[in-house]
Amino acid sequence: MFALTFLGTSASVPSVERNHPALLVEAAGKRILVDCGEGTQRQLLRSGAGFRQLDRILLTHGHLDHVLGIPGLFSTLGLRQTSDVMTVHAAPSTLDIVVRMLAGLWGAGRAPIPVAFAPLSEGQVIDAGDFTIDCFPVRHRDTDSFGFSFQSPARRHLLPERLASLSVPDGPMRGELAAGRPVVIAGRTIDPEDVLGPPGGGRKLVVVGDTETTDGLSRHVADADMLVIEATFLDRDAATARDYGHLTATEAASFAAANNVKQLVLVHMSGRYEDEEILAEATRVFPNTRIAADFDRIVI
Repeated sequence: MFALTFLGTSASVPSVERNHPALLVEAAGKRILVDCGEGTQRQLLRSGAGFRQLDRILLTHGHLDHVLGIPGLFSTLGLRQTSDVMTVHAAPSTLDIVVRMLAGLWGAGRAPIPVAFAPLSEGQVIDAGDFTIDCFPVRHRDTDSFGFSFQSPARRHLLPERLASLSVPDGPMRGELAAGRPVVIAGRTIDPEDVLGPPGGGRKLVVVGDTETTDGLSRHVADADMLVIEATFLDRDAATARDYGHLTATEAASFAAANNVKQLVLVHMSGRYEDEEILAEATRVFPNTRIAADFDRIVI
């Protein structure tokens, strides 16, 4: 299960309703920020999520609307005297921006909290056991950008009716079978295959930040339970979208439809449009689309 809290859903200019980009992803007791726009620390408080167990930030790219919230967040965590190490994952060029930003405030190599910097390259970022995070390159103007794929594995669960028919008692024996190991009961060997159902329950969440094209992204997005992606412009302004390195709502929806995505969530909203316009354009192509608002919470 992945729980998403949208902390900032605006494009580069915030509005009264929408803050700069930031997304909190929670899974298996871990809490991870994807991007940290200006004001993210306040959005964490307003959402009720708070700062507990927050020890990792994934940055899609180094444009300031996606990273300017880091100093404020770190300062507040320092005042709260957190001792946890905050790991920042980003492309080397993006990490350079963050390192120089922090050095300008606190001096080279210093910060209010312990910080580790982890440069990204395509492939696995984290294996947390209950889920993994992979990253993949994304094209957006002059940046080294990455998208992120969160995946939880499909699991096989014990079938109660089979356990009962084979007289497997509650307790450690069932744990052994669930772990894939046979057990012996009254001289009979019971194999896991005798009591396990088919694989199920795996989930795939893909988060793409700013991007000027979806070319080359299909293999990372295919069959996702949810795709979170920008839709900064409408199709009537496609030429402007190209100039600024962004997608239109039609392009995002067409991409979701072509890759068997189950649900599409649009972010990075421009204040030049009404939400209803964006949603109408996207749902004509891909009906299972929603526009995220700040503080929306979605569980998959």
